[in-house]
Amino acid sequence: MNQYNVGLLDLPNEILLIILKKLSNMEVLYSLMDVDDQRLNIIIQEKTFTNTLNFVVTTLTDDIFPLTDTIVDRFCTTILPSIHHNVKCLIVDSISMERILLVADYPNLTELKLFNFNRKIVSRYFTDQSPFRLKHYTIDVYGYIMKFFENLKHLSLIGSYPHYFPPLVLDDLPLTTLFSSTLNKLCIHVAGFDDCLSLLDGRLKQLTTLIVHMYEMGYGPSRVYNMDDLPNLKYFSLTAFYYLTDHYDTEILPLFRRMSNLEELTLYIIVKDRTTFIDGTHIYNEILVHMPQLHIFNFYISTYSKMDRLVRHPSKDDIQRTLNNNIKYQQVDCILNYGYHVAQCHVFSLPFMFEYLGNIGNIFPSITFNHVRKLSVIDDFPFKHEFFNRIAFSFPLLKDLRVVNYNPQSSISDDEHNSNGNQLHIIVKLNYLISLDLVDVHIDYVDQFLNERKTHLPRLTVLTIDYEEKIKD
Repeated sequence: MNQYNVGLLDLPNEILLIILKKLSNMEVLYSLMDVDDQRLNIIIQEKTFTNTLNFVVTTLTDDIFPLTDTIVDRFCTTILPSIHHNVKCLIVDSISMERILLVADYPNLTELKLFNFNRKIVSRYFTDQSPFRLKHYTIDVYGYIMKFFENLKHLSLIGSYPHYFPPLVLDDLPLTTLFSSTLNKLCIHVAGFDDCLSLLDGRLKQLTTLIVHMYEMGYGPSRVYNMDDLPNLKYFSLTAFYYLTDHYDTEILPLFRRMSNLEELTLYIIVKDRTTFIDGTHIYNEILVHMPQLHIFNFYISTYSKMDRLVRHPSKDDIQRTLNNNIKYQQVDCILNYGYHVAQCHVFSLPFMFEYLGNIGNIFPSITFNHVRKLSVIDDFPFKHEFFNRIAFSFPLLKDLRVVNYNPQSSISDDEHNSNGNQLHIIVKLNYLISLDLVDVHIDYVDQFLNERKTHLPRLTVLTIDYEEKIKD
């Protein structure tokens, strides 16, 4: 039987293109651009390989890292100057942002995603010494980007914990601030709810998707906003992970009623000082009936109230029944904690899509929260060792944990073994935990986490504890 040595460049263009399409376009460009073959250069400069360039890597735990300097150097010196006119989408990390954005003009760029955008990066790049040269970066960075890339249709600025980029503040600024007639998708951090209303006051008329991460739910000086309906808006996301609002009924619900054509809604909000819990009946009557086109609803709504303010004290089964009866197109669940003085009701869609879950107690459902990276647990009753094993099982990728509990833990002896010499309790394994906050706990929980016979924390790098107070316990 005859054997033939056929090289890659011996293949016809059609076969060569099929093979290359099975590889990462970044790998194709990095490995094959300018390898002394003009035919190959023509093929890999096709739009298939050059329209979208992704300069970041995402890990299993959702950490974002830039590509290596070697790869970025080759793109900036050799590849981007040749293909920049084809580039429609750039995905970059803030570390390599300046080099990549300034190496070419990108006349056809319509989508820009900047990851790990934070205060340190802004103070480094947007100064008099930088080509960007901006002083008032809390406002100007956004406007600058939109002027620099005037054809942008999609802009995402995704911050990194704990040095998030300063949020946008639009209150009392003219409509020309962050104005665009082309932008249809925006992902942005804002300071408060007033700034969210400002984004929807007519300055971004073509917007179909708005993703807002809110730093606080506070409200600034009284101002009259354009409250016209938003018929173009198809997807809206509002998340405020760490702040409580008492303006839900008076401010947030009226905003939703302007979105009658919405097809997808993502909502993460913590509401305080209501006399009733937000349950499935409320969600249906106050939100869903006003959005007839809605078919995707990812939500977490927590109601935090003092016990003496509640007019009713429903059970978990009562809350679950309202969810099952009123939200038909997806799975839903709830967590209900009654304490001595306060109560908190969490209602949420499944699978749970958010990175933070706060203030859960001893009782929570036996489901897996694959997306949660940060968790706080609190209860008026002690947490047993088994509770933390349940946490480890239900939150397999947890990176940040805060424990609040002043009650002594049920004791577990280090040398408890059965008749065969095996340890009776299972060691808690939090394999991805990086940060642990034990400031507001009884000293028993310090032993729970720092005793290697009870808990295994192979990646822990940040431990916060009030040592002097624990010595007094």
